[in-house]
Amino acid sequence: MDIKNNTANIVSISRIFVAFAAIALLFVHTTYAYVWAVVLTIIAFAMDGVDGYIARKYNQASEWGSVLDIMGDRIVEASYWIVFAVMGWLNILFPIICIARAFTTDSIRSVALSKGMTAFGDKSMQSTAWGKFICGSKFMRISYAVAKVAAFVLLIVAYIPDLDLKFADPIRFVAVILAWLAIIFCVVRAIPVVAESGKLFK
Repeated sequence: MDIKNNTANIVSISRIFVAFAAIALLFVHTTYAYVWAVVLTIIAFAMDGVDGYIARKYNQASEWGSVLDIMGDRIVEASYWIVFAVMGWLNILFPIICIARAFTTDSIRSVALSKGMTAFGDKSMQSTAWGKFICGSKFMRISYAVAKVAAFVLLIVAYIPDLDLKFADPIRFVAVILAWLAIIFCVVRAIPVVAESGKLFK
């Protein structure tokens, strides 16, 4: 593989392993492990922006890169939701909704990809203004990302071993609210994909 011309793709894949390392640390019930889990979680999600920046700056954008980016997003996001539910920090509905949404949108997008369309960008499968705004606008993508990352980070912080309850409880409360906000964004951003999918099967 030509590493120089695939830097963005390497970052997309690497972030999965960074997230896995963070998640693994959650099962090591020490303050030190949880602090590192927070740091690695932030890095993992920051890398999602880095791969896109590299792809645009060094002209490495491609359909393959788009697939890897979305694949990385799905694996990382679903992994966190599942682990948080397993640990009893969130309701099981969170990973169920996340995974059901991912299968729905990615199945449709795979058909779009076979017809030369991508999830975002110039070849986006979204043809309506409202669809492009909800799925591809910076406002919606950043809002969803911020709610999701903040929820994940605050959840980990709230459960740091030996953290005083007077700090843990309000942090946990805010984290759960942000988690609901993130999952609502997750569902809303799937609506245009489903609504505009009819043209793919004509």
